[in-house]
Amino acid sequence: MTVQSHVRNLSINGDRLWDSLMEMAKIGKTAKDGVCRLALTDLDRESRDLFIAWCKAEGCSIRIDKMGNIFARREGKKADLPPVVMGSHLDSQPTGGKYDGVYGVLAGLEVIRTLNEAKYETEAPLEVVCWTNEEGSRFAPAMVASGVFAKVFDLEYGHSRADIDGKTMGQELARIGYLGDDEPTINAHPMAAYFEAHIEQGPILEDEGKDIGIVTDAQGQRWYEITLIGVEAHAGPTPMQSRKDALLGAARIIDIVNKIGLKRPLACATVGMMQIHPNSRNVIPGRVFFTVDFRHPDDAVLADMDAELRREVERVTSEIGLECTLDQIFYYAPVPFDASCVEAVRCGVEIGGFSARDIVSGAGHDACYLAQVCPTAMIFIPCVDGISHNEIEEVHKHWSDAGGQVLLHAVLAKADETVLQKSAG
Repeated sequence: MTVQSHVRNLSINGDRLWDSLMEMAKIGKTAKDGVCRLALTDLDRESRDLFIAWCKAEGCSIRIDKMGNIFARREGKKADLPPVVMGSHLDSQPTGGKYDGVYGVLAGLEVIRTLNEAKYETEAPLEVVCWTNEEGSRFAPAMVASGVFAKVFDLEYGHSRADIDGKTMGQELARIGYLGDDEPTINAHPMAAYFEAHIEQGPILEDEGKDIGIVTDAQGQRWYEITLIGVEAHAGPTPMQSRKDALLGAARIIDIVNKIGLKRPLACATVGMMQIHPNSRNVIPGRVFFTVDFRHPDDAVLADMDAELRREVERVTSEIGLECTLDQIFYYAPVPFDASCVEAVRCGVEIGGFSARDIVSGAGHDACYLAQVCPTAMIFIPCVDGISHNEIEEVHKHWSDAGGQVLLHAVLAKADETVLQKSAG
């Protein structure tokens, strides 16, 4: 990609980006200097309100759709062109870090602030988006709002997702004042391109001393919910050989899940959530609910993992005499990102003089759904020791600066192309 010399000289204000990150981190701050901003809680509303206030101060118009996705728009020279969009999410894990998701949102805002200061007008409009419930921690599955936008899920499904207390996304969007009016699909809001800057959430970039990860692909994922039903009974009088212990079945399946991951190179297999009933020390558990998360960059391997899980669950439950429900609640195939957007990221790396390497995302991101409906790419920055989804998650400021600079030039490379498609295809 050819970039004019005056554009090459544009530079973000890294101090301002960092200050914004630290200010946002005060909302939901935890004892270990992380954040807890579960989706659609009052704290999530506070973070959204602050983001919108910052965007309005930069002259952006605000649009909120029926899934609570927030779009802040900076007009370009050609208002009829679809926008080049940057973004990520503001919600967190219960014990989350202060960079996961929010970095991509505020790096996008910093791009707009930089262009405003320079009085630089792009050909296409620019937008910064905040997606609702990326984490999937309060409402499963993850990335449900970007999934509705990409037409993977319908609006009724999105609004009906419920938390552990039975509160739905639709109800909570209305309660916090973020149930917007706009249609939440790509049809109503075409995009020329989407870029998402994010922390790596793994150790590769730091271990190799690289400033930037050029994300070429993302792993496929399958999420499951499993419920085992046995018979509750007294822990003393009930002989071992006659028990129908739901927790024993869960324990065996958890070990199987681990082995499924271990025996396949590049695979990840995790049981991350469990509920035991009646959860009493002298009662044999009669019901156990737990989750399984499979990931792999090869869809055929992911399908093989699925088949082995189903086969082994049937064997274990038959041996112990348990009833079982196994539901796959979330799936997407491995995602290749758009070649021209990836090239725009490479252009940003070259202009900034940063060290970089190609990388495959091990985590799911809203970009994975956006890639199904518009040209998409991601930019990774390192995180200390590869730690994320943890209160001690940390990045160094110079990494934050580098990612913002690459995002700026990747976006300009797309927004100033002489020919832009007038639809997302």
